[in-house]
Amino acid sequence: MENYIGRLLDNRYEILEVIGTGGMAVVYRALDHRLNRAVAVKILKDEFSRNEEFRRRFHAESQAVAMLSHPNIVSVYDVSHSENADYIVMELIEGISLKQYLEKKGNLNWRETLHFSMQIAKALEHAHSRGIVHRDIKPHNIMILKDGSIKVADFGIARVGSAKNTLTREALGSVHYISPEQAKGARVDNRSDLYSLGVVMYEMLTGRTPYDGETPVSVAIQHINGGARRPSELAAGVPLGLEYITMRAMNSNLEKRYASAADMLHDMEEFRKNPSLTFMNPVADGATTVVPKTPATVRSGGMTRSEAERYAAARAGKTGDGRTVEERRAERARREAERAAERKKKMIIIGVLAGAVAVALIAILLIVLLPGGGDAETEETTSTEEVGEVRVDNFIGMPLDSIDPDDYPDLKIDLRDVKEAYSDEFEEGYVMDQTPKAGDMVRKGRKVTLTVSKGKEEIKMPDLIDMTEATAMSTLQELNLGLKITMKDESSKEIRQGNIVRTEPKADEKLEKGQEVILYVSLGENKMPNLKGDTEANARARLNALKIGVKIEVLYDTNDEYEKDRVYRTDPEAGEQLMPNDTVFLYVSKGSGKVLVPNVMHQSRDYAEKALAEAKLEVIINEVYDDEVPLGYVISQSVLPGTEVKEGTQIVIDISKGQDPSKTEATEPPTEPTEPPTEPTEEATEAP
Repeated sequence: MENYIGRLLDNRYEILEVIGTGGMAVVYRALDHRLNRAVAVKILKDEFSRNEEFRRRFHAESQAVAMLSHPNIVSVYDVSHSENADYIVMELIEGISLKQYLEKKGNLNWRETLHFSMQIAKALEHAHSRGIVHRDIKPHNIMILKDGSIKVADFGIARVGSAKNTLTREALGSVHYISPEQAKGARVDNRSDLYSLGVVMYEMLTGRTPYDGETPVSVAIQHINGGARRPSELAAGVPLGLEYITMRAMNSNLEKRYASAADMLHDMEEFRKNPSLTFMNPVADGATTVVPKTPATVRSGGMTRSEAERYAAARAGKTGDGRTVEERRAERARREAERAAERKKKMIIIGVLAGAVAVALIAILLIVLLPGGGDAETEETTSTEEVGEVRVDNFIGMPLDSIDPDDYPDLKIDLRDVKEAYSDEFEEGYVMDQTPKAGDMVRKGRKVTLTVSKGKEEIKMPDLIDMTEATAMSTLQELNLGLKITMKDESSKEIRQGNIVRTEPKADEKLEKGQEVILYVSLGENKMPNLKGDTEANARARLNALKIGVKIEVLYDTNDEYEKDRVYRTDPEAGEQLMPNDTVFLYVSKGSGKVLVPNVMHQSRDYAEKALAEAKLEVIINEVYDDEVPLGYVISQSVLPGTEVKEGTQIVIDISKGQDPSKTEATEPPTEPTEPPTEPTEEATEAP
């Protein structure tokens, strides 16, 4: 798929580099030449592009998602087919995934968990209100920006993928987060996303998913059966209120789950206002109340509480009793020496007894072997029990500190001869390999050698100062860490043009997989550095570091491409020669200047005016008669709710004046005579 690099799709999108690969597509960084902005382009892999039905669904779903507009959802700009490539163009996110963040931090405190969870729930509420279910909410699809806000990615794309995936083909990374109804292949609705959000919250609080297994099917069955341990049993400091929200969201019974993202957000907001809230009262949908459980002693699909504590202690470099791993190893060695001396003493006693027994056995054998002294026919009595074979236990995945050789009397577990190795899979202090293998049949007393993880191998940032740009790039790529390398220009007196001035992170600092690395490349002496994307403070510091007394003027304006408080243009431009006392203009973004139109339909006039004013929109009132909408309430608004518009946009709202009085006035009926007409008299009827 990397053959797209350098190509121009639709004579508009220039493909620059690969920034991610998924099961269905490859994501590239690209430049939109029409709008002169950086974007992300997701191109379907060839095997999916060749499937016409898949392509049709891909385009239909992507176009539906393009209608979403929410600050917590990655925007889709374009959906197209060009040069045998089906692709979507999306907002380019500068940040890391929640999965990468969790891998770095282990687990999060409850405040950070709530902060991220509320944003995810708001994104789901917006999508669900427009009939879109994500179907693949997991930390891999949640991006964390530098300002701490999050954006949910792959809306709608997951729906297309689910049409082709079966459970056995589903990636293990996804099956840990699927709802029970997804696992059973049943109908999926909004509540499936809320279940997955609950699982993500569980992982944030505890550092682990609620269910795990060797195969996707075994994990899926656990989702269906339910019964996950409560987060407070695995991590300290989890408030009962947040635990309730998490466990209710991931209730395996669909009817006992939250009915909507709005309901879940309501509880989150109530808990945010009062973290001591426990939701102890029964809820309307019959969900179980939060009742603290007693410390578990029986395994329930995971570690017991004591194992969890040892696990946390091992990560901190200490054992369960507070001693360091080195202190505990020394103690084990001392105990082994004492046991060896005791065994030697026992062997002497056993030797004496064995001698006496041997004399008795010789006497018995003589009797048996002499003629008539016993049966002539003998039987072979050798068996596997007499040979003494035993099956080797499985130690892989166990904390070394929890293994006591006395628990395995038929094997020799030598804790003084333990091998150590780096591992990306096993935490430090956990057994990662053993010889002989688990399940092997060996003679009693066979030595078992354990290999224990030293944790992930620390790779440090090399010293790249004064290297050429090409050599520095090659050096970093040889580390095989998938680093995200960014080049920035910087003026320098000491470093020749084209060589590395400095790096972020600095030399000898620890590097993580996928980490962002910035290489500052020398422009030569007193050249204008490339400040695009820098904060205003960082840009000022870099200019002042030139020490030639440049004057700095800052101009603020809205900008769709750069975040608020980021430099989006400079004058002079990067690479131009600077002279002492020159004035440098920094153009700093005030943000996109766009807002979402609130929904004021059928609200009172006061409420509508206040809501639109708070959204920084201009309100135009138009009063009209209406037979259905009460007096003083909104009949209609000129821009649909949820539409993204510029600040200050005019929004016309029609306010009801009540019923039209001209329609209620009825014509007066003719007046009835008050008295009946008098009858003619006889005199009047007589003829003259």
